[in-house]
Amino acid sequence: MVGQHVQATLHEAVIQDFGSTLVGELLQPGDAGYDAARAVWNGMIDRRPALIARCRGAADAIAAVNFARDQGLLVAIRGGGHNVAGNAVCDGGLMIDLSPMKGARVDPTTRTARAEPGVLWRELDRESQAFGLATVGGTISTTGIAGLTLGGGAGWLSGKHGLTCDNLLSVDVVTADGILRRASATEHEDLFWGIRGAGANLGLVTSFEYQLHPVGPLILGGMVVHPFGRARDALRFYRDFAAAQPDESTTYAAILTMPDGAMVVAMVTCYAGPAADGDRALAPLKRYGPPIADTIGPMPYTALQSMLDGAFPTGRQNYWKSSYMSELGDEAIDTIVEYAKAVPSPFTVVLLQDFHGAVGRVAGDAMAFCHRDPAHALLILSSWSDPGQSERNVGWTREFFQAMQPHLSRGVYVNDLGDEGSERVRSAYGANYERLVELKNAYDPANFFRLNQNIEPMRRPRA
Repeated sequence: MVGQHVQATLHEAVIQDFGSTLVGELLQPGDAGYDAARAVWNGMIDRRPALIARCRGAADAIAAVNFARDQGLLVAIRGGGHNVAGNAVCDGGLMIDLSPMKGARVDPTTRTARAEPGVLWRELDRESQAFGLATVGGTISTTGIAGLTLGGGAGWLSGKHGLTCDNLLSVDVVTADGILRRASATEHEDLFWGIRGAGANLGLVTSFEYQLHPVGPLILGGMVVHPFGRARDALRFYRDFAAAQPDESTTYAAILTMPDGAMVVAMVTCYAGPAADGDRALAPLKRYGPPIADTIGPMPYTALQSMLDGAFPTGRQNYWKSSYMSELGDEAIDTIVEYAKAVPSPFTVVLLQDFHGAVGRVAGDAMAFCHRDPAHALLILSSWSDPGQSERNVGWTREFFQAMQPHLSRGVYVNDLGDEGSERVRSAYGANYERLVELKNAYDPANFFRLNQNIEPMRRPRA
């Protein structure tokens, strides 16, 4: 109904005039490519924009922002489309699709890369690894660089090099007034502060500049797998091992179901340093158990980056709950194991991320992303294929998350949030939230960019 209303209020001539200003396509319902363009990673999201502007460059993005603002349209911004909340698509308004913007260029002399918002991590990794370089990316190679970077970003290099947003040097960003601004440590510094963690609220980024680091070509990585019957002991071991890791090592633990139906505890690791040091650092991980499978060994960094892709394919139903943890105590482990026993879908993964090293050496007020001292993050990554099973899977996820409340800290990573309300958004930014409201007042007082984990501008009293 919303889409029909918007189309009814926009004259066809107005739509055609807008389309004529774009280098990219302008799609409407019924056009070839429309359904493919509105489909995103989470199969639960089924929204129908009135218009989809498939941008080819910054000029298209500027035109789309100006058109939507002038016509009073709700706007959704798509980069990689991997966000669980599905905010890349709207009903009725204008979807600004940046996925065709695929430019990426590496400068091996300065060890920097500049990439457009449609680039996926596997694509940026391929370009940077051609020179033996990489920046901190996600752990699923099909994730887009844009959303992950703007929310913070953690990955296999985080222990040594921090978060993705810590490695962001500058952005080109279209703000709500349709102006393209460069934001960096020396230009529009306030905007750059907010972009790093809350960027979706402040504008549409058309270009990202990253600091790169020497990585590979081979790293030491892979996983060890233990039977679920030893889950409690395995997670206690993981807790102690993760706490003692050097910066070069980043290790996650997961409870998941193997293709043969067996539940297991897997510990996935990356050591980004000299191989001999890595062998010593990861020796306890390989000795413990012993594991029923051990794939840890030298591998290309790009192979590790894509190793988990198959567990998170496009199109399944997905519902997540997540929060940080200041400690992973025995009672928390017991609760995790008990709920994992009753997991309703074999595609669901319960993940524990560790945070250490360079992540915690950045001040909490240095940028919008503020959570620098959690020991772990718990992610309940529920996934299933039959939409008829949604109530059962969502109910289990919510019950599990509620049972974990005594063991969780208040903070949460914004990119893991679904539609959970304003207080959860506040908890993603902690003490930085009020400063973000001030930035929102300055750069987007009408809340043009609102289909996100929204930071509402302060409503000023009328004179």
